[in-house]
Amino acid sequence: MQEAELLPREKVFRDPVHNYIHVQYKVILDLIDTPEFQRLRRIHQLGTSMYTFDGAEHSRFSHSLGVYETTREIIENFERNYPTKTPGDGLWDDSQKLVALCAALLHDIGHGPYSHTFEHIFHTNHEAITQEIITSPATAVNKILRQISPEFPQQVASVIDHTYPNPQVVQMISSQIDADRMDYLLRDAYFTGTKYGVFDLTRILRVMRTYKDGIAFDQQGMHAVEDYIVSRFQMYQQVYFHPVSRSMEVILMHLLQRGKELYESGQLEDTQAPKLLIPFFEKDFTLQDYLKLDDGVLNTYFIYWRDYQDDILRDLAGRFLFRRPLKSAQFNDQTKHLIPHLRELVEEAGYDPKYYTAINDSYDLPYDAYTPDSEESKTQIEIMQPDGSLEELSTLSPIVAAITGRETGDERFYFPKEMLQKPSDSIDLFNPVYAEFQQYLRNGALIDPQKE
Repeated sequence: MQEAELLPREKVFRDPVHNYIHVQYKVILDLIDTPEFQRLRRIHQLGTSMYTFDGAEHSRFSHSLGVYETTREIIENFERNYPTKTPGDGLWDDSQKLVALCAALLHDIGHGPYSHTFEHIFHTNHEAITQEIITSPATAVNKILRQISPEFPQQVASVIDHTYPNPQVVQMISSQIDADRMDYLLRDAYFTGTKYGVFDLTRILRVMRTYKDGIAFDQQGMHAVEDYIVSRFQMYQQVYFHPVSRSMEVILMHLLQRGKELYESGQLEDTQAPKLLIPFFEKDFTLQDYLKLDDGVLNTYFIYWRDYQDDILRDLAGRFLFRRPLKSAQFNDQTKHLIPHLRELVEEAGYDPKYYTAINDSYDLPYDAYTPDSEESKTQIEIMQPDGSLEELSTLSPIVAAITGRETGDERFYFPKEMLQKPSDSIDLFNPVYAEFQQYLRNGALIDPQKE
C-alpha cells in the first residue's frame, strides 16, 4: 500500500454538528467529489420524517461527512494517547488510519431513495450495494481507492461487512456506540429540533480507548456512555417511530406497489411509465440503474402520476406529495379482531382497503436495542476498570440495565382520515358508515363497543 498523499492545505467543511469537518488526505477529498458520493446530497437522511419534523431536510451526504469526522477524532485520540509500542499489544496501529477513514466516509453510499421503504418494496440491500460501489471497477469510487493499492477497495469493503481483521476499525464504524450512531443521533436531534438525541460527544471521544479485541471506555466516562444509551432509546420512541412518519411510509409503500402492479398489468402508458424504476419492477437492475435513483427521481414520477387516469395511483401520489397522512389507532391482542370489520367499513366508504389501510408495527422497524446477551459481539459496551479488567455497561449502570433489551413500541391500524368526518347536515351516503367506524375509536386506540 502506497503512502496516502496529503493535501497542500487542509480542507474544511462547515457543519452544524461538528463545527468543522477536517480533510487532510487527497483520497478523502477525491472520494467526496465522486458522482456516487455526491448522489447522497439528493437522498434525505430521515426519509418521510421530514413530513413530521419540518427541519429534517438533511441528507445522507452531510451524515456521511459527519461519520468521517467523528472517526477522524477517534483516531486522533488513539494516535495521541494509545499508540502501539509492540505488535499485538492491543494499542492503535496508525497504518489502519486510512482504511478506517475511507470506510467511515463511504459506509452509507449504497442507500437508495427513501432508504428503508425502497429496500422493503424492491428487496435491495444498501450494505451489499455499498460494498459493490466500493469494489466495482465501473465506479469512480473504486478507481480512486485503487490508487492507494489494488487491494485497498476490498479492505474498505470488508470493514463494511465486518470481516476486516482489526476489530478496532470495525467497531469504530459499526458497534453499539460507533461513529455512525453518534453522528446520526446528534444530527437528527439538531435538524428535527428535538433534544432527545443530545449527549456529550466530546466526553465520549475522550474516554474511548483501545484494547486487543476492540474499543472500550474508561470507567470515569461511564455516565457519558450511559447518557448516550438513554438518548438513543428516546430518539427511537419519540422521533424514528413517530406515527405520522410511519403513516407517510405506508402511503409511499402503497404508492410504489400500485405503480408496480399497473406496470406489470400493462396499464401504465409509455408517457407515464417510470423508466428509471422499470428495472426494479422487473427485478433485473444493474448498479448503474441503482445509482440513477434518488428522492427527486421518485418525486418526479409521483408528480406525473398526479395526472394519471388510475384513481388510486393519482390519489396516493397526491397524498404523499402534499402531506395528507393516514390516521391511525393503536390496537392490542384484545382489539386486533376488530380490524377486518373496520377494513370492511373503509371499503363501504369507497376506499380500497388494500391501499388505504395498513397494520404498522414499530417492533418491526429497525431499532438498536442494547442487548448485551446477544451472540453478536457488537452488542457489548465494555467499561475498563482501573486494573484493566472489563465490565459490561448494564452490570454497572442501573439506568442502562432498566432499558437493556427493551423494545417498546406500538401496533397501529392505519386508515383514511376521511373516516373521522363528523356527520354533516347535508345528505351524505357514508354518514352511517363514518358513525359506525368511529364507535370503535377512543383516545387514539381501538375499542370494542360491545364490551364497553
